[in-house]
Amino acid sequence: MAWACFRGRAMPESLTSLPERVRIVEVGPRDGLQNEPSLVSAEVKAQLIERLIDAGVRYIEAASFVSPKWVPQMADGASVLERVLPAARRSATTLAALVPNMKGLEAALASHVDEIAVFAAASESFSRKNINCSIDESIARFEPVIAAARQANVRIRGYVSCVLGCPFEGEIAPDAVARVAARLFDLGCYEISLGDTIGAGTPSKTRAMLDACAAYVPVHALAGHFHDTWGMAAANVLAALQRGVATFDSSVSGIGGCPYSPGATGNVATEDIVYLCEGMGIATGIDLGRLADAGAFISRALGRETSSRVARALEGRRRREAATH
Repeated sequence: MAWACFRGRAMPESLTSLPERVRIVEVGPRDGLQNEPSLVSAEVKAQLIERLIDAGVRYIEAASFVSPKWVPQMADGASVLERVLPAARRSATTLAALVPNMKGLEAALASHVDEIAVFAAASESFSRKNINCSIDESIARFEPVIAAARQANVRIRGYVSCVLGCPFEGEIAPDAVARVAARLFDLGCYEISLGDTIGAGTPSKTRAMLDACAAYVPVHALAGHFHDTWGMAAANVLAALQRGVATFDSSVSGIGGCPYSPGATGNVATEDIVYLCEGMGIATGIDLGRLADAGAFISRALGRETSSRVARALEGRRRREAATH
């Protein structure tokens, strides 16, 4: 391994190529809230998104146009988007929505989203249990959706779940992840978000998975989506940064539990990723204090404590400072 000098110490050469800036994809209003047992109103969701915009977040996955029968938490997506569209346009914030089929795409286009997201799994078992079809069948379903979105000049982001483990199959081979990521990229997804659905990944497994994917998809088109079930999310983000990944999905306050691991924290908290990156000199463009305030707002609405360690530390510091005055 080649080594370089860093403040008088030897370090791996891979650590010298960290990105100068990362792009945060805020998934709390969609991926977070759809996995919370509590239902919140469209007004509260809109207020959350507006607070995130005020904090400097410039990419927000705001809705999911899936059947309300299966995901009642997302039944008001059109109403939410209508409420937040003016603030998003003023701030040049990208609003995205998850769509499962052509009907979902039509609803998303009617709501004037900037981007859509489609999803597949790296695990056959997960695909069949989650959406009742094989991986190949799921991707075939998205071909007309992607083609129609491109015709409408709407960009498409792809998700791959279970990239570092499956609740039914256990370990997932990096090559299996790479094959699915490559197929979505070749179909027209400009970016592939690689999701550690059960939060079982470790830095070494993260690096191996990313190396496999990078053989087929450019690193600049890869994003990390880590869950903190086993407390490894921040470590996995660092491992991905060291591989040149510069886009990360996260959820304010860590909202959105992992349905396959009861009591797990689920999505990595946006506050924790912003603190990590800014502490390493990597810009995010996000105001951490205002972000934590947005997290406190939605945590109160859900009647739960924040899952963000950074947010808890900030609140503790505020209380100590208030006590000394």
